[in-house]
Order: sequence, then C-alpha cells, then structure tokens
Amino acid sequence: MSAIRAFVGERQAALQMLYRFADAAIVAACGVAVGELLFPHGLRSAAPVHGFITVLCSVSTLLVFPACGLYNSWRGRSRMALALRTLAAWGAVCMLGLIAAYLMHQSAALSRLWSMSWLLSVAAMLLASRVALYGMLGSVRELGINAKRVVILGYGSLGHEMYQRVGSNRGAGYNVAGIYDEGMQPVPAGVTRLESLEQVCAFVRNNGVREIWLTLPMAACRDLYDVVSHFRNDLVDIRWVPDIMSVELLGHRFSDFLGLPVIDLNSPPQSGITGLLKASFDRAFALAALAGLSPLLLAIAAAVKLSSPGPVLFRQARLGMDGKPFHVYKFRTMVQHRERGVTQAVRGDARITRVGAFLRRTSLDELPQFFNVLRGEMSVVGPRPHAIEHNEIYKEVIDRYMLRHRVKPGITGWAQINGLRGQTDTVDKMRRRIEFDIFYIRNWSFRLDLHIILRTALHGWTGKAAY
Repeated sequence: MSAIRAFVGERQAALQMLYRFADAAIVAACGVAVGELLFPHGLRSAAPVHGFITVLCSVSTLLVFPACGLYNSWRGRSRMALALRTLAAWGAVCMLGLIAAYLMHQSAALSRLWSMSWLLSVAAMLLASRVALYGMLGSVRELGINAKRVVILGYGSLGHEMYQRVGSNRGAGYNVAGIYDEGMQPVPAGVTRLESLEQVCAFVRNNGVREIWLTLPMAACRDLYDVVSHFRNDLVDIRWVPDIMSVELLGHRFSDFLGLPVIDLNSPPQSGITGLLKASFDRAFALAALAGLSPLLLAIAAAVKLSSPGPVLFRQARLGMDGKPFHVYKFRTMVQHRERGVTQAVRGDARITRVGAFLRRTSLDELPQFFNVLRGEMSVVGPRPHAIEHNEIYKEVIDRYMLRHRVKPGITGWAQINGLRGQTDTVDKMRRRIEFDIFYIRNWSFRLDLHIILRTALHGWTGKAAY
C-alpha cells in the first residue's frame, strides 16, 4: 500500500509540475503571438520592456499560481470558484509586471493595446485550458478511472444526500465503497455495510480507501474525537460535513471570527460586497425609474389631488431591514379617515376612491416607493413590507415569519409575481406568501432580481389585484 501511494504521489507531483510549466508557456506564447499581430516585426521590434514583462510574468506564474492553490485538487469543488481564483491569480501576476515596469521607468513605453490584448488572451487561454482539462478528467472519471474510494460515516438524511450526489456527479471521481451506520438503515446495493469503528478501520486499510466523510448528525458531534482518534495513524483524508441543514434558517457562510473559523447559520446572501452591489443597483434603477416616469407621476398626483381632499401621498410605518422602522410612500387611494389600528381594504371598500381603485388595480400606487429606495430604506426587489400591526399578529402564528426582515423590503417580489398579493384574510394565504419570501432570500441572485423586474414590467403582478 505504501509503495502504491508513493508511486501515485510521484506521478501527481510530475503532472502538477507539467501543469505549472504549461501555464507559464501560455503566458509567454500569448505575449509573443499578440506582439506578432500588433508590431511590424513582432515582439522583437517593440520596446524591450514588452519582452521583459512577458518573461517576468511567465516566470512569476511558477510562484504565484501555486500560492493561490490553482494546482490543488479541485475534485468535487466548484468550477466557478476555480475560474475566479485563476483570474485573480493572473491579475496578481499582471500587477507585478506593471509595478516592475513602473519602477524601471518604462511604463510610458509599454503599449496599452498590446497589454490589454495580452492580458485578455492569457485569461481566456488559462480558462480554456482548465475547461478542457477538467472536462477530460471528468470523462475519464465517469469511466471509473482515477476514482477515489470513500467511506461514509453516518447514513442519516445527510449521509444519504452525500451518496446521492456522488451518484449524480460521476465526473467528480468518487466511489462510495462502505457506509458506517449504527442503526438499521439499509445501505445501497454494492456498498459494504460497516457496523463498528474497528470494522471501518480494517476496511479502510485493506481496500484502498482514500477519504472518510463524516456525516454524523449534530447530536453525535461528540463522537468526532473518537473517529479522528481511530484514524490518527492512517494516511487518509477526513472530511467533516456539518449537518447545518437541520438548523439552517436562511443561509450559511464560513467566516473568521476572533481568529477562529465559524459557520454563520443565519446569514442572508445579500451581505458584504454583494449587498453593496445590490444597493448600488437599487439606487441607480430607482433614479432612472423616477426620471423616466416623472410625467406619469405628475399626472397621477394631479388625479389623486382632484379625486378627493387630502394629501397626494400616503405614509405608513413599516419595518425595514433588521426590524428598523421607516415610513413607506404610496399614492393615496382612499378618502381621508381615522381608524384604530390597520384595517385591510376589501372588495367594494367604500373608503377607496375611483382613482384609487384604478391605481390599486394597476399597482401604480406603489410607484412613490422608488423614493424609499433612493433613501436606502427599500430595495427594488424584496419581500413586500407589511403593516407593523400585522407583523405583531403573524409572527406569533407563522413559523420564521420575521426572517423576511433580514433583508430590505421591496417594491416587487417573488411572491408578488407568483400571484401572492392583495388581501391576506387567512393565515394560510400569509403563510404561503412567507414561504415564497424566504425562498427568494435563500436563493437570491442578480439574475433572479432581473427576472422579477422583467416579469413585473411586462406582466405586472399576476393574480388578483388588491382592493
């Protein structure tokens, strides 16, 4: 076994070294090729700094790329993460080249056209080479070649999920050889059932197992020390897959806290850089919408003013992100009245004016909320804000109701384009709306936001209008 591992290790080291030199060759070859296209007699006729930068960056990849983890095993990991890391590593190498040119007082002699063409061509070639390589490796692994044998410890819902993912992603190159489970849960055909840690140890040592996946439930985490202790002298990789799905509220994120790794179990995806980008998009979109719709807004304001005495805009308290109160703006659709608490409008409500009925039917009464977006109180897309009195009622009867306040409320949302709008006169109607809101928060992306905005612009909100 040790001889086999040594042979495999030597072969992998040789392939990694070959891969490193291939990347360096791509950098050099692209620099020469772009020079041949842009300069009369190729790179040799250009200023010497071009050749120097090409050589420097080519050699630098041999140091920077390994430090960025580009040659570690990406088996089973995100290809998008690999692409982003590749681009980041190449960007770091380019920065080294530019700094060197600046320190040599040669930056003015460097052709900007050649630099940009070279930078983009190298980036494209690096990405293409990885797509081709991992595509080839995936095809080979689907045939069972170069597959890692693994043992799963714990075959509850999480262990079963891991096994299913191995089967659906054969290109990752994993083969579940054994499953350890203390209960009576049946294991798939062709997989060895292991009933004790001693039996697992013997199986790992005698069957070429390369990895052990710990998928024990959270209640069994105290047994992790025993598992690691059993395999302290075995040269196998041990992966712990935390059972965070059993306690996940919105999303999870790995971070560093006080110098220790932590898992944030209630972290919405709209945070950090993505949150800043979404806020910037919201304000730009709101500004453009207000500018483009200004004639319509003025016409509606005049119609509201003429329809009945009172202000044009209606203000009502709502809860924003993290429960921070704010006042939402709408065009007034009812006659002025006094009431205790909040009473939802119903069909045939005498308080609604004729203009107000039209505005509600077409949802044009919501347009002033773009001012809330500009103020940073709302987002273009997000869960619709409810009256504070309704929040107090529903948070006691609907599970996870208040999770919708972990993000900014929106003018339109996933629930609204799926017909869940208008009067919520039953708990079931509100519960279904909350399910859609939480789905949106968990699965948020710019693509989903654009889809919701496009659906709202083309078709409005589906379903029955508010009364």
